[in-house]
Amino acid sequence: MAQQDTDQQHAGVLPVDDEGFVIDIEEAEEREQAYRERGTSRPITVVGNPVLHKECKDVTVFDDELQKLVDDMFASQRTAEGVGLAANQIGVDLKVFVYDCPDDEGARHVGVVCNPRLVELPADQRRLDDSNEGCLSVPTAYAPLARPDYAEVTGQDEKGNPIKVRGTGYFARCLQHETDHLYGYLYIDRLSKRERKDALRQMAENEPRYPVVAND
Repeated sequence: MAQQDTDQQHAGVLPVDDEGFVIDIEEAEEREQAYRERGTSRPITVVGNPVLHKECKDVTVFDDELQKLVDDMFASQRTAEGVGLAANQIGVDLKVFVYDCPDDEGARHVGVVCNPRLVELPADQRRLDDSNEGCLSVPTAYAPLARPDYAEVTGQDEKGNPIKVRGTGYFARCLQHETDHLYGYLYIDRLSKRERKDALRQMAENEPRYPVVAND
């Protein structure tokens, strides 16, 4: 049984370390390039679009259509110069996000998570970082937001294999931010009313640098 489990783990898209977390820094540039070169960039949905404000559907079919979505998400993320992108940010109601994000040590992490769930951290591991946060779906706006500087996410890769992802610093923020998206939350939903209003003002006063879907 143990050997079978190990074999199944290593059949995943990414290798895993001794604790079962994906190793997502190896060949990061090559893997990201392969995804986006297969994909087609799509415009980004913005705050107010209904798909961003409700929980997405679980991914239940891991097929070529899902792979095409993942490729398009990497292409769209690169066009928008983002570090993470959830499926509903290109209008697709499915629980999947992609990331191409550095951690605070400068290591580049690239991967895919379907059906993510944040692991609840013990209180002694919850050191908060109140750095600025932005979102491709709230273009040109930024605000400080306190989040734990370490995060773990469980889910599946694009082939349906169970995976665990962990990150520190900026990458931890990315994992939390993208998981939030798939449950209907934007980062501005976690701000005070005054801070949210200011973020929306920033958005209204500036033009996004990438194609967006206008809300009717």
